[in-house]
Amino acid sequence: MALKDTLLRIFTWWNGQTVSLALITARSGQFVGTDELGNKYYKALGPLIDRSVGPERRWVVYNGYADASRVPPGWRAWLCHNGDTPPSEEDYRPREWQKPHEENLTGTAAAYRPKGSQLSWGARPAATGDYVPWTPGE
Repeated sequence: MALKDTLLRIFTWWNGQTVSLALITARSGQFVGTDELGNKYYKALGPLIDRSVGPERRWVVYNGYADASRVPPGWRAWLCHNGDTPPSEEDYRPREWQKPHEENLTGTAAAYRPKGSQLSWGARPAATGDYVPWTPGE
């Protein structure tokens, strides 16, 4: 591993797994599965130090840049303790209304900017006149 990669792993958390997370994962993590984006999911082995986190500690090691929007719905439910069985151990199929992952484009040039926004083109649409302010006593 190059010096730059080593320093990035020590001092940054957004470019993948840090050294401390790698040590915790190797020492007390049990591999649960991977998703279609290459993210790896783990759960803690043994007793918890802090019972406020739920029945067990669960975490994800992102494949590349750490972006929470890159976790599919089934894995998100498992991470948040909304389900006990991870998608790797069940026959999980996304519902027809669930859309495939789209990268979070906030803060980039491709971000959504409605017409009339300060960072967009065009004029703001005219008000429709359907707003009626509330006044006390009415």
